[in-house]
Amino acid sequence: MNAPQTFTPPSIDTKMPKVGTTIFTVMSALATERGAVNLGQGFPDFDCDPLLVDAVADAMRKGLNQYPPMAGIPALRQVVADKIAAIYGTRYDWNEEITITAGATQAIFTALLAIVRPGDEVIVLEPVYDSYIPNIELIGGKVVAVPMTTEYRVPWDKVRAAVGPRTRAIMVNSPHNPSGMILRDADMRELESIAVDANLFVISDEVYEHMVYDGEPHQSACRYPALASRSFVISSFGKTFHVTGWKVAYCAAPAPLTAEFRKVHQFNVFTVNTPVQHGLAEYMREPSRYLQLPAFYQRKRDLFREGLANTRFRLLPSEGTFFQLVDYSAISDMPEADFAKWLTTEIGVAAIPLSAFYEQPVENGVVRFCFAKKEETLKLALERLSKL
Repeated sequence: MNAPQTFTPPSIDTKMPKVGTTIFTVMSALATERGAVNLGQGFPDFDCDPLLVDAVADAMRKGLNQYPPMAGIPALRQVVADKIAAIYGTRYDWNEEITITAGATQAIFTALLAIVRPGDEVIVLEPVYDSYIPNIELIGGKVVAVPMTTEYRVPWDKVRAAVGPRTRAIMVNSPHNPSGMILRDADMRELESIAVDANLFVISDEVYEHMVYDGEPHQSACRYPALASRSFVISSFGKTFHVTGWKVAYCAAPAPLTAEFRKVHQFNVFTVNTPVQHGLAEYMREPSRYLQLPAFYQRKRDLFREGLANTRFRLLPSEGTFFQLVDYSAISDMPEADFAKWLTTEIGVAAIPLSAFYEQPVENGVVRFCFAKKEETLKLALERLSKL
């Protein structure tokens, strides 16, 4: 018999030569393999409110299972516009300025696609969420990374100095993943001044907007008129309502920006899960369901910090998000990735090295834990970490 013929596919000149398996995938797989408590990847291990599930199920049973309008169902866009107006004092036109997206990552990429041309520069702050740099580079843009200080504050003088003739946009993220810091009023006014002076767009990633602690307000780009006029403000229903796997978010932007955003959106995902949109619209009619989140997560943060205080970790501030950074230099001098793997395999708790959030790895002896977990999960992790 003749040997079976083999075929070789065309070779691919990769657009992303620096991208491999993410540290989140590596650490989660290692945690599963070793039976470790996974405080690495940022998602809750508890369920959402059953009333939200019921609202989505009711929408399905009512036959709301076909394509929704491209920009999102009116009821959800209206409730989002109402929420923004009530909290931040800025009224967006629900029909022309609010777009429902397939998660915040899609919204961020869509905003970049709408405004960045090959050769344009985009300023990001390091440590930086892992999708930003690949998104910019896929479009043909150039990343200009400005490192935050050792206390994870923004050096605005260096941001201003990084602006050049090809700078198109600045990307900010507050509350900030991975550091847990928040931008305050003075920060937002500096950002506004830089963006206005240089005529830049701003992409403001605010997915943790309802996780700000110790009585501090979230300073949304929506609050500042000159900033709002040039900003794509992005938030996430998945983060807010403990349903990260649903991948539903929104983008608020002035009508001219939204028009360009939707040109990309309609040929990217076009529409977003219909029954989930209806369920969210119904559920969000009661504002307490998101206004209670700061207290809910602060209890978890405080429980976790109190336990970590009994270890040799040095706690860094956690002003927002559901992340806690710790300095492990009193425990080990291993590089961050090696320490995170050692912590997972030998102590039984998975974390994420901060070096993963830099374009060129920086070693500060810091790892990130996620405390969006059940109380019993956090207590088990603390019991294991107490060995340190």
